[in-house]
Amino acid sequence: MNQNAAGSNPNEMGDGTKSFSIGDLAREFGVTLRTLRFYEDRGLLSPRRDGTVRIYDARDRERLSVILKGKQLGFTLTEIRAMLAEERSANGPAMNLKLSLDQVEDQIRHLEQQKIEIEEALRELQTRRTNLAAAA
Repeated sequence: MNQNAAGSNPNEMGDGTKSFSIGDLAREFGVTLRTLRFYEDRGLLSPRRDGTVRIYDARDRERLSVILKGKQLGFTLTEIRAMLAEERSANGPAMNLKLSLDQVEDQIRHLEQQKIEIEEALRELQTRRTNLAAAA
């Protein structure tokens, strides 16, 4: 690890706040380096650069947590970006998915519809598998 302006602790920035490498965040959150670079390309994360090295701060770590929670709940990156933008304008102390009742209801309907479509696709594939196995 490279040491930075903080002195002896390579995981601190010059102002004493904790910093994270791309590998640190990937391991902690169970995502790939490619995923983190993708989120950066989409403007969801903004690590500082030291040459070619990405250095993430606590804000980036918190944003990643919110992004992954949003993905877990089935929201698109566009929707998550809008939620993060709303959060930024609110200047709250901690980021969180600020969801309205309408957003929650819409997402429940959307996921229930996806569940129905997945169940239908599974039944179709299981029928085809049974027919193919019987013909073999």
